[in-house]
Amino acid sequence: MKKLLTATILLGLLGGFTLPAQATPQDDLAEFRAYFKNRFPNTPFNDFINGVYSIDAASREQWEEIEEFPPYELNISKGEELFNQPFANGKSYADCFPNGGIGIAERYPFFDSASGKVITLEATINACRASNGEKPLGWAKGAIADVSAYMHYTSRGNIINIQVPQDDAAAVAAYERGKNHFYAKRGQLNMACADCHVYYSGNKIRADLLSPALGQVTHFPVYRSKWGGMGTLHRRYGGCNKQVRAKPYKAQSDEYSSLEYFHTYMSNGLESNGPGARK
Repeated sequence: MKKLLTATILLGLLGGFTLPAQATPQDDLAEFRAYFKNRFPNTPFNDFINGVYSIDAASREQWEEIEEFPPYELNISKGEELFNQPFANGKSYADCFPNGGIGIAERYPFFDSASGKVITLEATINACRASNGEKPLGWAKGAIADVSAYMHYTSRGNIINIQVPQDDAAAVAAYERGKNHFYAKRGQLNMACADCHVYYSGNKIRADLLSPALGQVTHFPVYRSKWGGMGTLHRRYGGCNKQVRAKPYKAQSDEYSSLEYFHTYMSNGLESNGPGARK
């Protein structure tokens, strides 16, 4: 822990920003927003939902042309069909979610005190299948990403407002675990999530601009040109770990679920606008 805090402090000195280890989530969020407001003063807060396209006019122009015929439309259609397709017992996904699963995706992830775990949308999709006698779906892509894409599509425009109950030590611990993952250096390249998406956000890495961490989760799951298809947030986490030559965790592991919890909390106040299209 001492090494982690030292690394975090050094990064803050270099980048002009750090989240204090003992700060509350509310303190963290205020500093996070202020940092990106100062770093990208011409970007309206609500526009950070568009990722790198919120900070670069040339990239945005290309992206807007893609959005005229979005590559994820077929995934939304597939997801809607799967969502409404009855299970063998006659029930469907709608029976597992509040409001029949419509317009509720932005409520995930949340911390469940009963189980002591962070509950993601994809985890709930597979839990729904298990409770209805169906086999689980693969975690990172394919049908689970399509169902998630459809559910997020029905939540477009809803405001993200994830809670970290301060009177629940386990919830705070999960949040801190995710925060530590975000700021801890790892892999042979000795880089953290924050290196690319906080301190060097807006800079180029080879031919690509590094996107701001603020608003990153709002447009997942995403259709990536690199993938040639749709993928979940945890698929992207795994890819990022590989890029810094670190061994990735399994999708839906406690580590990535905690990272998603922290990462999503940092986008509180922004609109959900998934699914999205990225390079």
